[in-house]
Amino acid sequence: MTNLPSIYGLTQDQLAAWLLERGHKKFRATQVWEWLYRKRVTDFAAMADVNPDCIALLAEHFAITVLEEHTKQESTDGTIKFLLRLADGNLIETVLMRHKFGLSVCVTTQVGCNIGCSFCASGLLAKSRDLTSGEIVGQIMKVQLHLDQAGKGERVTHIVVMGIGEPFDNFENMADFINVVKDHKGLAIGPRHITVSTSGLANKIYEFTDSNLQVNLAISLHAPNDELRTRIMKINRAIPIAKLMEAIDYYLAKTKRRITLEYILLKDVNDRKEHALELAELVGERRSLANVNLIPYNPVDEHSQYQRSEPESIREFYDILKKQGISCSVRLEHGTDIDAACGQLRSKQIRSVKEA
Repeated sequence: MTNLPSIYGLTQDQLAAWLLERGHKKFRATQVWEWLYRKRVTDFAAMADVNPDCIALLAEHFAITVLEEHTKQESTDGTIKFLLRLADGNLIETVLMRHKFGLSVCVTTQVGCNIGCSFCASGLLAKSRDLTSGEIVGQIMKVQLHLDQAGKGERVTHIVVMGIGEPFDNFENMADFINVVKDHKGLAIGPRHITVSTSGLANKIYEFTDSNLQVNLAISLHAPNDELRTRIMKINRAIPIAKLMEAIDYYLAKTKRRITLEYILLKDVNDRKEHALELAELVGERRSLANVNLIPYNPVDEHSQYQRSEPESIREFYDILKKQGISCSVRLEHGTDIDAACGQLRSKQIRSVKEA
């Protein structure tokens, strides 16, 4: 792989400014953009109607970086989990999921994760670095090129930023990524079809709100009180629920957009009747703009202290929230016959290399 930065890392405005500084017309950026994201060429030389001097300049400073596929797992439900190799040899996970409403891709924003949720496979390996915006965009392009090669005319329609890492801990690159993929002259993925999930970095929720990215926000809550949340999510020591809810209130008041509260159900840990009632009380007056997404747990060998809640416990938890007037849903599962938990495939691959 080349050491040149990926051109996928530039927004269209950044690309136009870069070319203008070097004496090229602004419309060249639009031409290049369409070749990258509409025609999806992977070689600058294929951009037939772009000025040759402009092509030479771009090729000198950038690469069209197609991420290398290390491993691919395909589920019977159509889910595909890609383990991709970055230029420096690091491995990341990207997942394609098939829904009735379209094709969704879950992207990774960091190599490893430092948030340290006690139930999560992503945090089994500590963060070594942030991904560049080009590496995040490159995941979408890898999946879209895979679809193009299949020849069925399918396209990525939805994105969830819920892979390995904390997106708000890599805020600037995440924001550039969003501005690239939602650009209407390129991949044109609608802002309402993009969801970013955070473990609750309150200061970044304020920044996200003020940035006007217009994409959806999800919060990894997973517990209705500080004692329990601190036990399973160490971030709660620094940012307790009251502080997190203040940031959420700022988001709701300013954007008037619905927010998703994610809640992984752990058997006999956070799935009891009293937890459901406490969660309903926490949501409280925010219920008109909040949806609780109940998530059946995908067990991880290294976190054997946690097990998936029983189906009847999930149903009872759901019913209690509904009776309390809380909008809620149970997440549909994808890829249960492969390494379903986020970060699980990556940690297995790295562990097997170390043991070899």
